[in-house]
Amino acid sequence: MFVRTAGERDLDAIRAVLVETWHATYDAIYGAAKVTEITDEWHSIASLKARLIKPNSDFLVADDGKRIGGVAFAESIDGGKTVVLRQLYVLPGLQGRGIGGMLLDEIIESFPEAHAIRLEVEAQNTRAVAFYEANGFLRSGDVGEHAGALVYLRPLAG
Repeated sequence: MFVRTAGERDLDAIRAVLVETWHATYDAIYGAAKVTEITDEWHSIASLKARLIKPNSDFLVADDGKRIGGVAFAESIDGGKTVVLRQLYVLPGLQGRGIGGMLLDEIIESFPEAHAIRLEVEAQNTRAVAFYEANGFLRSGDVGEHAGALVYLRPLAG
């Protein structure tokens, strides 16, 4: 897999990655109907297309030339001092192969002026929590935007 900037031609494949990953991860937590409702809203083609042109952001895919196996989206806030990782998802069948780490590294490199990267993760998503902790993120005392979300921070060299 190689990491590259997402383009409009990738949107259907990106949506498919997000829908599959969300169902695999969150059906047991929220129920399949709620996950479908969330993915229909948050991961619609229109919503994804808007991210392609969002200022101060980067939208990446992990691609092996045949399929997209992972997606990451982040944006800078606080005048570029903080990067907020909004999405990092890898197809369930490809998890554990370093793709998430490649996407995370590329996101960090995309914001060289940033001092920290911040994210929220569902407390019950234990695989994601373990991934972020293994990649240098520390739990913050901040409250997340969504109920049940934990906030993690990682200082950057910036």
